[in-house]
Amino acid sequence: MHFRVDNLPGGLRVDPRTGQITGSVKDRGEYAVTLRAENAVGEAKRTFKIVCGDTLALTPHMGWNDCYAWDDHVSDKIVHDAADAMVSSGMINHGYMYVNIDGCWQVKPGEKDPLLDGPPRDKQGNILPNKRFPDMKALTNYIHGRGLKAGIYSSPGPLDCAGYEGSYHHEEQDARQFAAWGFDFLKYDWCTYDRVAPHPDLAGLQKPYRKMAAALKTLDRDIVFNFCQYGGGSVWQWGREAGGQSWRTAGDLGASYDLSRIAENMFRDGFGLYGRNELQKYSGPGAWNDPDYLLLGYLWTNQNTRAPTSFSPDEQYAQVSLWCLVTAPLILGGDISRLDPFTLSLLTNDEVLEVDQDPLGKAALRVTKVGDLEVWAKEMEDGRKAVGLFNLGPSQATVTAKWADLGLSGARIVRDLWRQKDLGSFDGTFSSKVGRHGVVLVSIRPASDPARHD
Repeated sequence: MHFRVDNLPGGLRVDPRTGQITGSVKDRGEYAVTLRAENAVGEAKRTFKIVCGDTLALTPHMGWNDCYAWDDHVSDKIVHDAADAMVSSGMINHGYMYVNIDGCWQVKPGEKDPLLDGPPRDKQGNILPNKRFPDMKALTNYIHGRGLKAGIYSSPGPLDCAGYEGSYHHEEQDARQFAAWGFDFLKYDWCTYDRVAPHPDLAGLQKPYRKMAAALKTLDRDIVFNFCQYGGGSVWQWGREAGGQSWRTAGDLGASYDLSRIAENMFRDGFGLYGRNELQKYSGPGAWNDPDYLLLGYLWTNQNTRAPTSFSPDEQYAQVSLWCLVTAPLILGGDISRLDPFTLSLLTNDEVLEVDQDPLGKAALRVTKVGDLEVWAKEMEDGRKAVGLFNLGPSQATVTAKWADLGLSGARIVRDLWRQKDLGSFDGTFSSKVGRHGVVLVSIRPASDPARHD
């Protein structure tokens, strides 16, 4: 395969063997380019827009985080293997790029394990990794060399949630260190900051995040900033203004590592919160509501092992569909080095991912709720509607989407996005049987529009 790009702006270059574009653009602006790929069979091309400016994360970030697969056992090798798996599985070809380390990479003061104990900072006050991570710069270089980006984690408190070194009183210094190591993403977890501010008002909830955001803005490296404080103070209402590109809207879905409760948490916190608060009003390019990670594949359990997610297949379809409809970051929480074909298919359906990554950046609104049956709708840049028909009930049911609720009229083509198949022309309503805790995810377009994705 050979790649090239027409009209690539100055400062950027493309590797003809991999298609990876690297470099930096000096001048702000929008640059229309044409991506081309060819081999012995033929050639394909696609237009693409490169935007250079102050706004990061114009679409929701996609990648992997180790927390729910490895708990406090993360290591340099695990992260290396994750980067390799993101490439070898083909996930990189569908937009996944962030390989994110969660907590437990730092030193844990007072820990008996010699791999984790030691001085948490050097004589200059720079934060140090524990011995499981012998060379952070080499690690990010490796991740970047695979065509991916690297993420790191810290807490504004003295320690992180598992008792490892935090950034309290070292915010600017840690931001500089993360940039020097070459990280592209920072998850900032509230954790022990409640020892500093036990009963914070709104200004107190915002303070540590504003402080780190200000530090990140002084760097010569773009670092996407993820607030992780579990929805405190209705963070979606002020996260963008405070300097974040995404923010957790509720607690950890898999915090207890009790797989039997994960689905319960998702259906309570996900559908209830996003439907009730109309969070779509606070989401858009550069600012994303984050309902937590995709709990798919093999996850850490209370027995200190990894086991397949307790989600049924229908529940797995429902989670990915809801996350895409609400334009959430798509961060896999399962063991990326152990992906079965079904899990990989959930993560790499381009018609479904297109709903999440649509450049318009509008999040879905719950338009109807009749008992356990819900219809969610999202506007797309090309004029289509992405619509999710959800059944949160205990048994199969028929869910109906009405054109009047969707702001539509006339004959419309309905396409099943998971099956990648047009279902036919419908006028006024579309109904489908939906399994327990399941979904039918469709796009709706005028009947006059040509067929798509054939």
